[in-house]
Amino acid sequence: MSNASQAWRITMHINKGDAGAVVTIDHDGEKSRVTKTPLVSSSSDEREQVFIGVAADGTVIQMDANSQTVHHDSTFVAESYVPYAYPYFDGDTHWYSYDGDKATGEDPQACPAGGAPMLVVRNTGESAEVVKMICLGRGHHVVAFSAPTTANAAIPRLAFVSNLLDGNIAVLGNDPADADSYLKVIKTIDLCEPEKEKSGAPCSPNNAFPHGMAFSPLTGKIYSLNNGYASIVVIDPLSLEIDSRLQMKGSSNLLLSADGRYLIGKGADRKSDPEHVMGRISVVDVVSGKTETVLELPDIYPSTYRFSRDGSKLYVTTAATGKGVQRDNLKMDLLQVYDTSALPAIKLIKAVKVGVADCGRRPLAYIASNDGPDRLFIPNPTDGTLTILDGGIDEVLETVAIDDGNAKEITFSFWDGEVFGS
Repeated sequence: MSNASQAWRITMHINKGDAGAVVTIDHDGEKSRVTKTPLVSSSSDEREQVFIGVAADGTVIQMDANSQTVHHDSTFVAESYVPYAYPYFDGDTHWYSYDGDKATGEDPQACPAGGAPMLVVRNTGESAEVVKMICLGRGHHVVAFSAPTTANAAIPRLAFVSNLLDGNIAVLGNDPADADSYLKVIKTIDLCEPEKEKSGAPCSPNNAFPHGMAFSPLTGKIYSLNNGYASIVVIDPLSLEIDSRLQMKGSSNLLLSADGRYLIGKGADRKSDPEHVMGRISVVDVVSGKTETVLELPDIYPSTYRFSRDGSKLYVTTAATGKGVQRDNLKMDLLQVYDTSALPAIKLIKAVKVGVADCGRRPLAYIASNDGPDRLFIPNPTDGTLTILDGGIDEVLETVAIDDGNAKEITFSFWDGEVFGS
């Protein structure tokens, strides 16, 4: 029997387009209480405030975009910028990714000389400390961190940040003890594959479109998905050179298995059939370099995915893509649960009915518990609800109303280090 008396807290940002809201749910072991932070409107067209997280006392932690000063407020600026967060291994340091303008990938406010920034922030326990804002390349950034392993203590502490629209990876020092390189770009790795460019010549920017990256402690290598080339580059953190390239077709992101041996890709084919989207999950063995498994998922768009804590299950959320009949045929109200206990074999074991996500991205989150099963959280942006599941048996415990629905996206906050996910 599941332990229904666990207490937890989870915070989300609800994106309604030009504005958003911060919602926190507190569960005291018996019932859930929803708190929506009072909204105020910006007096400027610029990004005046950046959302960092919510403090233990319920105040919203925001950063002034111009001065980079941090303050706590009982209200939330509806037009605040909400960047994607990449927590570091220590759980206290967070790297926030700015996408820049949709058309150019530039953020002239934060980076007047060009590019878009990463913001590094440290959780002090009571507030947030801005460590550094670093202007890098254009477009969305994905981050992976290398560190010494039991097999190779010489691997340096580095941060690898991909620049989607430039087609390269910026490598930054990430050891606070090394002041000469800490949070400074020490190399930029060009991802161009000339034979896959129309010109046939080396070029930067290029069409690599890197999106998805992981560091494997098993091999001590960085793996970055070149979405535009359908390939994975293997980077040695010691030499900062590309060792090799692997093939991964039809994937738009990467996820690493707990043992560091398998890369899981997810994507969708929208071109082959005008009436149906074909979702896809692929498994690549980093030791053999081969794609070992490919699952095709009719009328499923796999949005985000994460492993369970022990790695025995993979959770995949569904959302929307395509248009017309393709979109009409999609199943947008499922959480898929896969058995990954015997990778590279992967098998669907359960499809849990949740709410609707008629939008492009539906994240998932979980709260780990040593007193009972983990709690899984699946937002339903179209319905304006959050579904909570027992992570032991993957059954719905309750569905809580959090908004009036039709959100473009719901994003979880991982600020306090108690919530994990995507």
